[in-house]
Amino acid sequence: MASTVHIFSGSASRYLAQKIADIYGQPLGNEIVEKFSDGEFQPSFEETVRGSHVFIIQSTFAPSDNLMELLLMIDAAKRASAKQVVAVIPYYGFARQDRKDKPRVPIGAKLIANLLTAAGVNRVITMDLHADQIQGFFDVPVDHMYASSIFVPYILSLNLPNLVTASPDTGGTRRAGAYGRFLNCEMVVCYKQRAKANVIERMMLIGDVTDKDVVLIDDIVDTGGTITKAAYLMMENGARSVRGVCTHPILSGNAIEKIEKSPMIEFIVSDSIPLARQCSKITVLSTAKLFADVIKRVNNHQSISSHFGFTTIL
Repeated sequence: MASTVHIFSGSASRYLAQKIADIYGQPLGNEIVEKFSDGEFQPSFEETVRGSHVFIIQSTFAPSDNLMELLLMIDAAKRASAKQVVAVIPYYGFARQDRKDKPRVPIGAKLIANLLTAAGVNRVITMDLHADQIQGFFDVPVDHMYASSIFVPYILSLNLPNLVTASPDTGGTRRAGAYGRFLNCEMVVCYKQRAKANVIERMMLIGDVTDKDVVLIDDIVDTGGTITKAAYLMMENGARSVRGVCTHPILSGNAIEKIEKSPMIEFIVSDSIPLARQCSKITVLSTAKLFADVIKRVNNHQSISSHFGFTTIL
């Protein structure tokens, strides 16, 4: 038997939460965030959630206040006697810290999982984790959605005659290969070496892109350095056109300027993170329908396995 559902939003994801609630077919929950002069804040639910399934939508991109607000909202829901609290995290921040890549550093993704569990979350719904193994950092169920269900139909609608999928680095080879298998096309890879974080020392192409329509596929674009450098590399090697696809458009610093100046004719992103400003090359595809359907299935105790394949078209 389905329980009463309340959908709430953190401050950072209200733009997306409102669309999810509208598609789900009920008003977004009423909550306020009281802010103190020293920067401290206190979320408050302004309606009863006793015995209900509470879904809290909040991406945890910078600043870390977004994560803290989510934790406080989870705690508030548990203390208000919610039956179940589900964190809907379209973008799971700190996911790039999924292992110790050098001595004396934290595993941030695991720490965030511990914090969410300690706050009292019963379930997590997220999308395109930077590393699949992060699901194992939790001791509660994790529903890991894939943005392919919105990107693949859009790529197909472009009717590109000589399509090639590409990974801007070797870490994304598996992702680009999966897209390539479904789209029945070849895949190429960019091999890069970093001088330090966010700074690329050199990049080389593995594969042939001559007269091809290249689609660069990545999960996170931060400074835009890697994907734009890869776009230049594709054109230098004879590509006919280059597009980019990115699930989580962090786009910090001057990333948008880099994209505008790059040879990419289109940069396709999801709305897991709000854009700092508009760009003529950026196309935003909404994840609202995907998350609304998953929330409905979770509440009705229905299978969501149909969302785990590239063939899902909402």
